[in-house]
Amino acid sequence: MRRLGYVAVKRLALETLGWTLVVLGIAALFLPGPGLLMLFGGMVVLSQQYTWFEKRVDPVKRLALEGASRGVQTWPRLAASAIGVTWLIGLGVFWGEHPPAPAWWPFSGDLWFFGGWGTGGSLIASGLIGLALLVYSIRRFRGTPYDHEAEVARERERHAARRREKDERRRARHGVTPV
Repeated sequence: MRRLGYVAVKRLALETLGWTLVVLGIAALFLPGPGLLMLFGGMVVLSQQYTWFEKRVDPVKRLALEGASRGVQTWPRLAASAIGVTWLIGLGVFWGEHPPAPAWWPFSGDLWFFGGWGTGGSLIASGLIGLALLVYSIRRFRGTPYDHEAEVARERERHAARRREKDERRRARHGVTPV
């Protein structure tokens, strides 16, 4: 009985976390912040519970890994990524400092870099996440490019294993023995 309670609590926690990340990710697509990353993170969490989410996560995961691999294979791409991360963090600091509006700004001064440190902090956090992903990509893919065919084969094996486990659980639940 305790095991059932643990499974139910774990499932509830994962679903709550997953759907929260999905909703926040969708909101962050329109607001400052790492919207696509949160959306993808929520989909990954939910893919542990729903096979239809897993089918949608795999192609996105392959594209993301392929892009991460391509982005660290040459020095100009590495430099561009590092400059982008530095720019994003610098923009966050600049935004948070909230400099006065210039004379050419046609709107109210309150609309110049509105949000202050809340917006600046989310830009800095996005830059730090980008930096962490850049370091991950360098460590994983620098010198050994992403192999698309091998990843597809691993996904097929994983899906087949999940189907077998699901069928075994269904048989055990209904008292059916395999032939």
